[in-house]
Amino acid sequence: MDDTLFDHSLTCRAALEAVRSEEPRLRRRSLDELWTEYVRLLDIQPAEVSASPTDYARFRAERFRSLASRCGWTVDANQASELSRRYRELYQRLRRPVPGAPEFVRRVARRVRVGMVTNNERLEQEEKLRFLGLADVIDPLVASAQEQVAKPDPRIFAIALKRADVRPSEAVMVGDSWRNDVLGARSAGVRPVWFNRFAYPRPSRHRADEIRNFRPFSTSEQTLHRGKPAVRDRRA
Repeated sequence: MDDTLFDHSLTCRAALEAVRSEEPRLRRRSLDELWTEYVRLLDIQPAEVSASPTDYARFRAERFRSLASRCGWTVDANQASELSRRYRELYQRLRRPVPGAPEFVRRVARRVRVGMVTNNERLEQEEKLRFLGLADVIDPLVASAQEQVAKPDPRIFAIALKRADVRPSEAVMVGDSWRNDVLGARSAGVRPVWFNRFAYPRPSRHRADEIRNFRPFSTSEQTLHRGKPAVRDRRA
């Protein structure tokens, strides 16, 4: 879901920029510095697959307490919660799909069953699917908070495969996270396709097919690639 269909990263950055524009004390650091720190804090957040919406709100408030501290500004719990609340409000207003992703899913769903494995709380991901116009397309939806197991653990992929009634060799996993999606799928015997829209270098020796956008091939490209896989296998 996040950063494959729903543009989580750029929505986060846009919301952070908006909060920073409203709060002069956050402007003691550049947007790039704040964004780098925000991503770091996201990465070290405990992998509490049973987290509730209240927990997620608490995590966000703690992130803003840390960001404020980086700017030399000491905030109390109420101020951190208010910054987090405003950020969440702006996040909801500024959110957007990954370009072409909803259309891509609908095209694929005409031919095969499309499910989702996501590390998040189910209700939040269901709401994102409604926003993307894909609530009627995705089945099964397997969310870590509900299942008590998270990617890259192969058990969460096994749950999705069982509910979709397919064998690992019959499935393909498309995702942006090398660790969670690519390596997680491989560990479950599923073919991974890495959605690498920011053109990051391959993090490890493992090989995976790669796509960088969901733009349909033009007529000339279809002719050029006829008989070849639509995704590129990067082996460099």
